Amino acid sequence: MTGKLEIGFLLFPNLTQLDLTGPYEVFGRLPGGRVHLAWKTLEPVIGDTGMAIMPNTTLDECPQLDVICVPGGPGVNPLLNDDAVLGFLSRQASQAQFITSVCTGALVLGAAGLLEGYKAATHWASMHFLKEFGAIATHARVVADRNRITGGGVTAGIDFGLVVAARLADENVAQRIQLYLEYNPAPPFPAGNPDTAPTEVLSAFNAAANSMLEERALAVKRASTRLARSGST
Repeated sequence: MTGKLEIGFLLFPNLTQLDLTGPYEVFGRLPGGRVHLAWKTLEPVIGDTGMAIMPNTTLDECPQLDVICVPGGPGVNPLLNDDAVLGFLSRQASQAQFITSVCTGALVLGAAGLLEGYKAATHWASMHFLKEFGAIATHARVVADRNRITGGGVTAGIDFGLVVAARLADENVAQRIQLYLEYNPAPPFPAGNPDTAPTEVLSAFNAAANSMLEERALAVKRASTRLARSGST
């Protein structure tokens, strides 16, 4: 792809900032790239760990994007039935080159009717929700199915960003960005996957996330029912 690239992230309260800032670091270094951070207002958006992020455009004023990306986080839950957000994604997706997400942002794409029949990744703890939107849940760091590109949980956003960068520019450009970022992960513990994490670590995570996931299940069911009634699935 040549010329100016319009790349946009959906901002929202209680997002997980690394879902956004990981790929942002990649996209912000693409030649000719311009990155938009879109939300309903221009007021600071507070992430789930307290970081404030400033939108630079609103949903109504955002230009047509070549790439639309939805990050994830606990704040995904109310978005699943937010008409303004779902309408924004549907409008952007109609002309976007790539429709993408990181982590549980995939559920928002699903709620907008944009993943039916597509393979998709998301955070491991929410993988089972994808089927409610007609998506094919796929356990991988990055899943590309036609023009849908989805990343797994949180840190997979950097992998995701590099895959998209290679599509938008070329592999040499993506590799130069990777080298600049010194992205050469060597985690100190084997706890980054539920299959390898110690039992007590997995149990503690599940206990801490239980109420949020119960709330998410209700929001997903409501959203999937709305889609079915509208004929989108």
